Amino acid sequence: MTFNAARKILIMGLPGAGKTTLAKTLAPRLNAVLFNADDVRANLNRDLGFSLEDRIEHARRMGWLCDCVVRSGHSAIADFICPTPETRVAFGNAFTIFVDRIVKGRFEDTNKLFAPPETYDLRVTAEGTPLHWAETIVARLERQS
Repeated sequence: MTFNAARKILIMGLPGAGKTTLAKTLAPRLNAVLFNADDVRANLNRDLGFSLEDRIEHARRMGWLCDCVVRSGHSAIADFICPTPETRVAFGNAFTIFVDRIVKGRFEDTNKLFAPPETYDLRVTAEGTPLHWAETIVARLERQS
């Protein structure tokens, strides 16, 4: 099944929660362009560090990339931590998926900074496979279109 409506999708959560696995499972089902934060940071955002200000700018740039894809009529998925309310505001409006499968990530500084989102469109829990969650997301998006 392939979903055709253009959407901006944020898959967020702690490092190691399964964001990238879910994003890679979901992207072909939506025929979406996938932006992994580590890849974008390594190739386009090399000038940014990990201060809160740099994380906000990274989120703004990730959101802008996704917006460009959506304006061209395609879906875009951003797979990244997006750890604070400020980074989520900088990213912009999106269908937000909170991957809430672990309590702590592998980076202590990120664990201290990370604030679970107060609002999201879907919360992915430890139950279920990435395929299950990808199908759940596609069904939810189809209902909303």
